[in-house]
Amino acid sequence: MDGIRELFAGMPWWVKWVAVPLLALFVFGGVITSILGALISFVFKLLLFVALVGGLIFMVKKFSGNGAKSSSGEW
Repeated sequence: MDGIRELFAGMPWWVKWVAVPLLALFVFGGVITSILGALISFVFKLLLFVALVGGLIFMVKKFSGNGAKSSSGEW
């Protein structure tokens, strides 16, 4: 690691803070976008699953009450 620090010590600021990050994005951009796309897709599917299960539970509890309605408003 000391060799890398010594190498970057002699470089101008724009190489360290502009050129190197841009090169990293250029080289690893496809990997970054695929990981972010998979993560966003997973979160969307998880939220959809939670919403569907919640809706199913709501419908089952609403339409099945063993024929008796509760006046207290409880499930």
